[in-house]
Amino acid sequence: MPRVKGGNVARKRRKKVLKLAKGYFGSKHILYRTAHEQVMKSLAYAYRDRKQRKRNFRKLWITRINAAARLHDLSYSKLINGLNLASVEVNRKMLAELAVNNPADFAAIVELAKKGLAGETVKPAAAPKAAKKPAPKKVEVVEETPVVEAPVVEAPVVEEAKVESVDLSKLTVAALKALAKEKGLSGFSALKKAELIELLK
Repeated sequence: MPRVKGGNVARKRRKKVLKLAKGYFGSKHILYRTAHEQVMKSLAYAYRDRKQRKRNFRKLWITRINAAARLHDLSYSKLINGLNLASVEVNRKMLAELAVNNPADFAAIVELAKKGLAGETVKPAAAPKAAKKPAPKKVEVVEETPVVEAPVVEAPVVEEAKVESVDLSKLTVAALKALAKEKGLSGFSALKKAELIELLK
């Protein structure tokens, strides 16, 4: 069998891999085989670590919340349990943000959690009442029916007059079929030009 070279396709495939390997150390960004091995590994790591990043951030948020909660004599688990009992829905990302940047607000949330642990019912903060807007007035729109002066029956008569004045033999088969369709004739699709002219007359 003759030897078959890859040609343009193989070169494009290899260049695509080498482009992904740009900046890798040593021969990993020069030689195709080592670059391909590293790119495959790197893509696998990227897929895995997109999932792992979420776990790492959750760990960080929990650590920050725990450290801030212990300043108020509560552990992390008791804080979260108290918030659940007080029916306060705040995710860990926002709690960690408050613990770091707004200690006063975090202290208020800790108080809510302590009340929830004590069994006290915590009333949710009332939303500010919006000013009542006046109800829009209903306006009845009466549509006037346009008066048609010309009778509907006269339109086809005008078309027939136009058709008769046109020389049918000069029209194409497609135009003749369109005319037959406008007139509402049936069985014209398989006819030849001469037959269509006879049918339209």
